[in-house]
Amino acid sequence: MRILLLADEESKYYWDFFEKSKLDGIDLIISCGDLAPQFLSFMATFAKVPVLYVHGNHDYCYDETPPDGCECIDDMVYEYKGLKILGLGGSMCYNFGAYQYTEKEMEKRIHKLRRKIKKAGGIDLFITHSPAYRLHDSEDLPHTGFKAFYSILDEVRPQVFAHGHVHINYGRDFKRESTYGDVRVVNAYEKYIIEVEPRSAQDAE
Repeated sequence: MRILLLADEESKYYWDFFEKSKLDGIDLIISCGDLAPQFLSFMATFAKVPVLYVHGNHDYCYDETPPDGCECIDDMVYEYKGLKILGLGGSMCYNFGAYQYTEKEMEKRIHKLRRKIKKAGGIDLFITHSPAYRLHDSEDLPHTGFKAFYSILDEVRPQVFAHGHVHINYGRDFKRESTYGDVRVVNAYEKYIIEVEPRSAQDAE
């Protein structure tokens, strides 16, 4: 399955210079947060596939103007054609704004999801806005990742962990890809395409 990941900066490739053919072969579109709702609505208008999103720490405008034709997967396990996706948006709390969480608050969110994860039989994709602590994050408080995410990475072991929040212009703090154990870790900044198949499909081969 070919998935278009988006985050943090509206891609001119798709918005300013859009052609329908650029979405050929894309099976799913997922925003990792901090994108204008108008941009996601635009993508949903032309895409023939679902457009999913989690909230970034700057997405408080979504409360009044949610992106049309898109589905929020925050705090849920979403399944699409056998692919199981867990969504947890937001960033570390730094000024008590919307979609900001303390470490304890993120731990509670994950605890509430454990039954859904178990019922789904695990997850293939872990979608967040913030990275995990010292895994693609930065040292300043707003861009510090969550230690709580390691409970998902260690215990559930998704195939892919995709996040945003750390921009390419942050210099040495930016990493597009790495691995954590057997988990592929991806920074979705602007646009990035990955390919992943549901574990159920792999097991059937």
